[in-house]
Order: sequence, then structure tokens, then C-alpha cells
Amino acid sequence: MSTLAPVITWPFIAKTNRIATPIYKILDFLSPLSDLLIRLWAANVFFKSGLTKIQTFDSTLQLFQYEYHVPILPPEVAAYLATGAELGFSVLLALGLAGRFSALGLFILNIVAVISYPDLDATGLQQHQLWGILLLTTLLHGPGKLSIDYLIGNFIRR
Repeated sequence: MSTLAPVITWPFIAKTNRIATPIYKILDFLSPLSDLLIRLWAANVFFKSGLTKIQTFDSTLQLFQYEYHVPILPPEVAAYLATGAELGFSVLLALGLAGRFSALGLFILNIVAVISYPDLDATGLQQHQLWGILLLTTLLHGPGKLSIDYLIGNFIRR
């Protein structure tokens, strides 16, 4: 009787575990850095967008008046809210202060941006999807160990 799969023995599992454990430790060590990079990447995108809006705010108001069709809100209110949210939430996200809250705010802003701009092409949609995934990661996972939220949490627990 022959078997197609080799029999895995306990020594094989032990040897695999000896190899895998240091790799897992390295990955666990790098995980907070990954959380930080995700936060900084997303924050950078929205912060730059907010800076662009305030540098040419007359143009921003015109865009919200004629191009972006934000549901419910008047264009001027939407322009001020979007600009404030992009600048404020992105700074909070980068610092990891109120990390989940700021990720949620930018996540919602990202969805509204996609809904409000009907002329968004496939490339633009892919960028918004990437930003949404990055923000969702922080929203679900938290800002990580390299954040002010983590430092505050440690301080409170002591």
C-alpha cells in the first residue's frame, strides 16, 4: 500500500518549529512598523489633498459647487468640512492619536469622495480603494504600538 503524501513525523514538526519561531519573532517585531507605515501613507495622501484645497480655496469652492455632488450638504459646507477633515484627521492618524476615530473619519470621507465625483476613472477608483483598505486596516486593527494611543493606554494601565 503506497501513500501519495509523505508521513510527517514529530521530529520534522519540531525542526520546522525551530526554523519558524525566529521568523515569527522577526515578523512580530516588524508589525508595529507596518502599522505606522500604513498610517503615514494614508495620512500623507489626505494631508496633501487638504493642503491643495486650502492653497486654492476659491477653486475648491468652485469644485464643490460644480464638480463634486456631495449628498445632503450645501457645497460650501462640504468644502469646509472635507478640507478640515483631511487636514485634522490626517494629522491625528499620523500621530496615532484617536487612531481608530481618525481612520473612520477619513474612511467615510473617502467613500463620500467616490460617491460625489461621478467622473472618477478606473485609476482614481483603484486609488480610493487602496486608501480605503489602508484606513480599514487601521480602523479594525488599531493604530499599533508606535502610536500615541498605545502610549496613553500603557500609562492608564499602570
